[in-house]
Amino acid sequence: MTESATKSFSTRTALGGFVAVMVALAVGIAIARPADAPDELSTLAAIILGLVEGLTEYLPVSSTGHLLITQELLGLGGTAEADLALDTYAICIQAGAILAVVVLYRDRLLQMLRGVTSGDTDGRNLLLATIAAFVPTVVLALAFQDVVRDRFFGPTPIAAAWILGGLAILALVRTGRLDRAGAAITELTIRQAVIIGVAQAIAIWPGVSRSLVTIVAAVLVGLSLGAAVEFSFILGLATLSAATLWEALDNGGNLIDTFGIASPLIGLVVAFVSAVAAIRWMVGWLEERGFAVFGWYRIAAGIFVFLAMATSLID
Repeated sequence: MTESATKSFSTRTALGGFVAVMVALAVGIAIARPADAPDELSTLAAIILGLVEGLTEYLPVSSTGHLLITQELLGLGGTAEADLALDTYAICIQAGAILAVVVLYRDRLLQMLRGVTSGDTDGRNLLLATIAAFVPTVVLALAFQDVVRDRFFGPTPIAAAWILGGLAILALVRTGRLDRAGAAITELTIRQAVIIGVAQAIAIWPGVSRSLVTIVAAVLVGLSLGAAVEFSFILGLATLSAATLWEALDNGGNLIDTFGIASPLIGLVVAFVSAVAAIRWMVGWLEERGFAVFGWYRIAAGIFVFLAMATSLID
C-alpha cells in the first residue's frame, strides 16, 4: 500500500470512528433523556458526559460548550442545587482529561521538573513559559468569570462562538498561516507565552475553545503547529488543574451531596480513556490533514444548536 493510500485509509478509518462515536452518543442521549429524575446523574448520563469531555477537551471545538449543550439534550438539572452541581461537574470532570496529558506527556513534564532539580535548560525555559502563560489567564478569568457565567453560559452564545470560531479556522487555513514552519516548543519566549496566556483567557466564553485559541496564538507568535499543539496541552494541564481544584474546593461538597460519588467517578474514568484516544487522534490528524475539519465541524455544531432551539429540542 502506498503512503498516500495509507493516509487515505487512516483518514477514512478516523472519520468512520468519529461518526460511530457521534451516533453512539446520539443514541445514548435519546435513551437517557426521558429520565424520571432529571435532578439525578444516572450512570448512562455520566458515561455520556465523560465521553463528551474526553473527546472534546483538547480538540479545538470547546469541551465546555459541548458539555453544556449535552446537559440540555439530556434534560439534566431543574433545581438550583442540581444546576450548580452540573456546573461543578462540567469543570471537575476535567480531571480525567488532565490525567491523560500527564500519562501521554510524562517525558516532557519530567524534563520541566529537571529544569528545577538538575538544571535542564530547555526544561526550565518551558516551565517558565508555562507559568508566564498561566498567570494572565488566571488574572483575566477571575476578573470576568462572573460576567461570563451570567451572560454566556447558554445555547445561543455557545452556538455563535462555534460558528465564529469555525469561520476563523477556515480563514486561517485558506491563508496557510497554520501550516508555516516555526520554532520548537523549548524556544518559546516569555513574551510569546504571555500573549498565548492572554489569548487563552478568551476561552472562558463557552464555545470559543481553549485549545483553539492557544494553538492559533502559539502559531501566530512563531511556533510550529506541532509545537503549538504540544504547548496547548502542557498549558492546559496547568490551567485545567487550577480550575478543577478551585471548583472542587468551592462546590465539590454540593456535587457529592447532589449526585453522590459513584456516577461522577465513572464519568471521570471515561473522560480519561476517551481523552487519551482523542489526543492521539488529533496529533496524527493534524500531521496528515490539518485544521479545516474542525472549522467545518464547529459550523455544523453551531447550526445544529440553532435548529435545536428553533424546534424546542433544547431551551
